Amino acid sequence: MPDLYQQLVNTPIGKIVSKQVGLPQPPQLQRWNPGPPTPPVIDGPVLLGAAAGDGSRLAKPLTKILAAANADVSTPMDEDLRAAAAQAKLDAGIFNPDAATDDQRFKALVFDATGIGSSEELERAWAFFHPSIRRVLPSGRVIVLGTPPEDCAGPPAAIAQRALEGLVRAIGKEVKKGATSQLLYVRPKAENQLDSTLRFFLSPKSAFVSGQVVRIGPGAAPAGKVDWDSPLNGKVALVTGAARGIGAAIAEVLARDGAHVVGLDVAPMTDELAAVMARIGGSFLAADITDDDAPAVITGHLLDEHGGVDVVVHNAGITRDKTLGRMSQDQWSTVIAINLTAPQRIDRELFKRDVVRRNGRIVSVSSISGIAGNAGQTNYSTSKAGVIGFVQAWAPELAKRGVTINAVAPGFIETKMTAAMPIAIREAGRRMNSVSQGGLPIDVAETIAWLANPGSAGVTGNIVRVCGQSLIGA
Repeated sequence: MPDLYQQLVNTPIGKIVSKQVGLPQPPQLQRWNPGPPTPPVIDGPVLLGAAAGDGSRLAKPLTKILAAANADVSTPMDEDLRAAAAQAKLDAGIFNPDAATDDQRFKALVFDATGIGSSEELERAWAFFHPSIRRVLPSGRVIVLGTPPEDCAGPPAAIAQRALEGLVRAIGKEVKKGATSQLLYVRPKAENQLDSTLRFFLSPKSAFVSGQVVRIGPGAAPAGKVDWDSPLNGKVALVTGAARGIGAAIAEVLARDGAHVVGLDVAPMTDELAAVMARIGGSFLAADITDDDAPAVITGHLLDEHGGVDVVVHNAGITRDKTLGRMSQDQWSTVIAINLTAPQRIDRELFKRDVVRRNGRIVSVSSISGIAGNAGQTNYSTSKAGVIGFVQAWAPELAKRGVTINAVAPGFIETKMTAAMPIAIREAGRRMNSVSQGGLPIDVAETIAWLANPGSAGVTGNIVRVCGQSLIGA
């Protein structure tokens, strides 16, 4: 269902009235347009800063990535940063806040905070953002990079690095105009795993992701150089629940990135599923994932037709809403079986028969209901919290196989299901986030495509919310 309120307040008169009355003003988010021509990773100036100190360790990888992305970079008058930029053959400009004109604006602020080793040194973050935060352009990006607290040398550094989460989430609620804010914790010796994640969060592909904390660790290097325009060329991706909605969007984006998509859905959805796969050049399999033989059928199909699989997206899911006291056993067990038990059964069979290839990707779709809970959805919230547990439990084991496992947790996404909600609940879902609007299925799909990228080998065990920084939950 169209967001008529958003359309209204973005008219010239609507902008004036909503501002005067104090109504929410949802901006028009800039989303990725693949072209042609292929757009740049980021279409505006980037200000790159770092906390001065011996511990700052990301200047070299950051300048190298920004140079490869042909970004227009400026830095404060910091000798170490400028030396790193020169080494990366990055012709960086200078940002002097005391001499800067009012029209000097930035599409992204990127700050290496790994050099902050105490609460007193947090002032270095203030010193970078104080003169620059009001210069962020609409649909801009704020990215802070730190060290995971558990990897810090001692309590003072761990405390300071943990404090960055509050900084980033508060910035996400201040910048407005469709801008977003993220914290990337980069483990020591994982500096070479930053490329894919930084590109995603700088780009319009992350339009509805904000206030997130992503942990990046050491991972297997991809075979050969990553083709950033078609990173999934030659890969096979299984997407469950692919006939419509978010599942269809996931299939389309993975195919756009070069994958051959095997779409799966139940038999009554075969016509819709076949149409989606025909549109993207994929293939399909009709199956009920709760059937006793479903894991064997799926695994056999992937082996017989494709020799294996590189990306598995567990998207299939249902709701059967009732308050707990009125919920039947069937309503409970059906939701748990489809949303939580079936993905585990499928993965066990895939790994038992060694179907997931090296540097493979498992991505599950959770929900903010699994983080915050939701009245009338105890079954659904339980299942989606279980998906998070599934990811966290399996990440260390799968890392030994060179396979990553992550989850996305969508908030309010504009689908047929949310369009059927009562208007008051629907409008509350749309407005209760930092960008005052619902997301689109493409926002979930783009996030999954980042996690599926061969360059994202260092990203595992993460739960990434696609919710516009919802005010609900953590």
